Amino acid sequence: MDEKLTYYNGDRLRNSVDINGNRPEIFIVESNRTAGKTTDFAKFLINRFIKHGEKFAVLVRWQYEATNFAEAFFKSVQGLFFPEYELTQKMIEKKYCELYLNDKDCGYLIPINSAEFIKRRSHLFNDITSIFFDEIQPENNGYVPDELNKFFSIHTSIARGEHKQVRYVPVYMCSNSVSLLNPYYNALGVVTRLNSKTKFLRGDGWVLERNFNESAQQAQKASGFNRAFSAVSYSDYSSESVYLRDNEAFLTLPKGRGQYVATIRFESRKYAIWLYANENVMTCDYRVDDDYPVKISATVQDHTEQYTLIGGAGFIKERMRRYFINGNFRFKDLACKSAVLMALSYK
Repeated sequence: MDEKLTYYNGDRLRNSVDINGNRPEIFIVESNRTAGKTTDFAKFLINRFIKHGEKFAVLVRWQYEATNFAEAFFKSVQGLFFPEYELTQKMIEKKYCELYLNDKDCGYLIPINSAEFIKRRSHLFNDITSIFFDEIQPENNGYVPDELNKFFSIHTSIARGEHKQVRYVPVYMCSNSVSLLNPYYNALGVVTRLNSKTKFLRGDGWVLERNFNESAQQAQKASGFNRAFSAVSYSDYSSESVYLRDNEAFLTLPKGRGQYVATIRFESRKYAIWLYANENVMTCDYRVDDDYPVKISATVQDHTEQYTLIGGAGFIKERMRRYFINGNFRFKDLACKSAVLMALSYK
């Protein structure tokens, strides 16, 4: 292994406390690609089973992702740390997989879309001691329908048992830095608290680490393939980073004439969304047109007869998301930024 390269080490995250000084049950790490997050957690989970017999669950979104999962998951750590071991799998009723380390049952692979099946058979999973969920921010925004509730349901099903109504089952979640507009950050209130200097963010029962691996970035930049496609934004996920630098997120009034797009209601306050086509930007301020028919509630709590939540496929919301993802949104102040973040987040 090249000594100049550094890889992610999750020990600090796993030993962190939440905002109240208590042991969290949700641990999240977000970083740039190829930083070594998945390898670190795979090593951690396998070691815990070998040394302590602690079985684990790995979450994916869809049943088809179970194909050859064990081989792919174990490949990155086998040669480095476990050359004498083999991880295999057995599909059960086309709904989930049992995992075996050298023929000893060590855990499960559970698709989130199997949540209802897992609920009906929750007693089968009361030996799970931890859960790992990689890629919580899919690059194509391909979330399972009602994903957050299904995720909750699976954890609830697993956390039963051992003569307890609820037992402690930590969830380790990893992601590349894809989008602030994801349902997990939305549910935890992460999106309105991040700034460019955030390294660790703590909430009630959870902790988030925002890690940047410089050697991974340099290796990506040095790649001839990536140099050839340097103009393509896929390789850096950086467009939204402007929204984490608070002083740069404020509105600079575009030139020309704006077109009114929608009114957003967030925490009982109204916000105006404008499109400035000549500048290729959307803005959010307080110049609300109460007669304009498109009215969006940012959250369920803001929902009224005059406002609509508009599902993720809503044309207007998707158009606004494209401007946001491309770094082409401007805000009057931080309250406007929060309203847009909450309205556009995937629920």
